[in-house]
Amino acid sequence: MRTIRTTAVLAFLALPLLLPTGALAAAAEGKKAKSIDELAKMYDSTGCKQCHEEIYKEWEKSLHARSIYGTGRTAATIKTTVTVGLMGWKHSGVKKPEDVENRHLAICTKCHLPQLADATDDVAKEIVKNVNIFMDPKSSDDAKNKAELQLTKISINCLVCHQRNAITHKWVDGFPQKNEVFGSKEGSHPDPAHPVMKKSPIMSESILCGQCHGLGPNFELENPSQCGTLYGSYLWAYRAEGGQESCQECHMKKSKLGHNMQSYNDLNMGKAAVDFRVETLGYIWRDKAKMIPQTLVKIEMINRAGHAIPDG
Repeated sequence: MRTIRTTAVLAFLALPLLLPTGALAAAAEGKKAKSIDELAKMYDSTGCKQCHEEIYKEWEKSLHARSIYGTGRTAATIKTTVTVGLMGWKHSGVKKPEDVENRHLAICTKCHLPQLADATDDVAKEIVKNVNIFMDPKSSDDAKNKAELQLTKISINCLVCHQRNAITHKWVDGFPQKNEVFGSKEGSHPDPAHPVMKKSPIMSESILCGQCHGLGPNFELENPSQCGTLYGSYLWAYRAEGGQESCQECHMKKSKLGHNMQSYNDLNMGKAAVDFRVETLGYIWRDKAKMIPQTLVKIEMINRAGHAIPDG
């Protein structure tokens, strides 16, 4: 991979980190989920575990498996988005948490829960309610545990990547259907709920990931936000300079993590992405009884990732 080198006297590194499409499944039949439980059932992928046990176990450890709850930080950011952002913006229409609708939460859920488009505003309100309970220091442990359980029921799971977001050019390749799953080949699929296997032209391409880990500001929203810009960085700073590896090749194959998608918070991913070279020199050139000894620290940071760090 192309490396980016930076040299400084003193430095620190903050390292960086999620797929919107048309409504699918029950939503395509005119039905909308009215609760977290209904949305979780609509996108239930637990049946995948029967045949893909190892892959499912990998996914369960991943950040995708807790895209709303996150490591706790994601839930905290959603709370801040509501209380500091939406409630503070004059024309948002949000005066209190109960006013939040899907269009408001889309700032976060466009990537962290794209299937929210297949739900009513009641689900957005329920998400915010549970986030507030989870983040409230006055909440009991039991209440926090129940809120966490609800928030972890919905996530970026098998059906989001292998069905809902498996096709980007729908006028060319068609719209994903309820009975289909997408992979690397065509054929039958031994699952009564999804008996048809279709080949996705983007399953091994970075554009699959780019639907969330995006290009920059989400200008299609009523109030654009800029969060994930990894795909833009990947295209213009890595591919444009001759880089040839895809997101999947680094994050799934070379890392040996498979579907256990991790970010810079993972020690091994951090080590693979960034090299530190440190030189130090301590010296005294005057009477140390009168002068403070000096230390020169030289740090060279080498970015081996195919995108900017930090990012998301």
